[in-house]
Amino acid sequence: MKIIHCADLHLDSKMESNLSRAQAEERRQELLDTFSRMVAFAEDNDVRIIMISGDLFDRAETRKSARKHFLQEISSHPDIDFLYLKGNHDQDDFLENIKESDIPKNLKRFSSESWTSYSYEEDGNEIVITGRELNDRNAQIFTSNLILDPASLNIVMLHGQIVQGELTRNSIRLEDLKNKNIDYAAMGHFHSYFTEKIDERGVYCYSGCLEGRGFDECGEKGFVLLDVGKSISQRFIPAARRKMHELIINVTPEMTMRDVYSAMESASNGISRDDLVKFVMTGKTDIDIDVNRALTRFTDRFYFVKISDETGVYINYNEFKNDRSLKGEFVRLLQEEDIPDDEKSRIVEAGIRAILGEDIIE
Repeated sequence: MKIIHCADLHLDSKMESNLSRAQAEERRQELLDTFSRMVAFAEDNDVRIIMISGDLFDRAETRKSARKHFLQEISSHPDIDFLYLKGNHDQDDFLENIKESDIPKNLKRFSSESWTSYSYEEDGNEIVITGRELNDRNAQIFTSNLILDPASLNIVMLHGQIVQGELTRNSIRLEDLKNKNIDYAAMGHFHSYFTEKIDERGVYCYSGCLEGRGFDECGEKGFVLLDVGKSISQRFIPAARRKMHELIINVTPEMTMRDVYSAMESASNGISRDDLVKFVMTGKTDIDIDVNRALTRFTDRFYFVKISDETGVYINYNEFKNDRSLKGEFVRLLQEEDIPDDEKSRIVEAGIRAILGEDIIE
């Protein structure tokens, strides 16, 4: 049996804030399109179940067209069961105002009150998918009454951050999942693909989101394809229409603006024109980073480009050693102090900036 594990779809979500209105609307539609392509992949590859481990939508005020799109995909694929477990962004039940008769029979849900299980059989093996929605009321006792048959293949659907030690908001203790006969914990909440062992028997896995929406969601995005028989194997399937890239450009005092452009060219070489790119300028320099000119140079190369100038001002302190001025006196006095070199450098920079009348940024 083949099963898809996905999470954090955030359908109808607002996108990167600096996109044009047309681009933002296009990206919102692309979220829905990527979901549809995943469902088409499921149909083409004989997938029996699609597990959605939370954060289906991004907020309560989703457009009717987005909700309709989601339900139509489910209705048009009756041979696939869609198991939907709410996450922390699914604050309201989007099905609340829909008549029960209009909810597709193959959309199966969970609750926060107790554990819910759905059973399947494949080649004589019982596959049980169990889930419970996490909230502030049940967090402390979340897994206390989770009882799974050791003879079954057990998949557990959860939405929360797995932590070791003390619980925080929207978190689940790893210790509480150990020795529970879990073969695969289908997790949501963390927006990048990641998998690790629970105990000798099972693993937990974050599928990540289907599309990066901002530059805090860079890298490959997609879903996990499970092949379930006597055991469970997993494979990450890239699915995103576009990727987000954050590129760090380290600027040094020796570099000219032409050198900076060259470094940007090298860092972005090979990135698709369909992708979104953010250049982050770091380091220290005595040249002005012309962000607008750099944007003009790279805008047409990618779907969207953003530049963040986080460089500091480079000051050659040795130039002030013999300077007969307040700056020179300040540097000479500081050099006589018994202060670690790295701290002394920070003090000199702050002092000279203050003398020069510049703002000091801690």
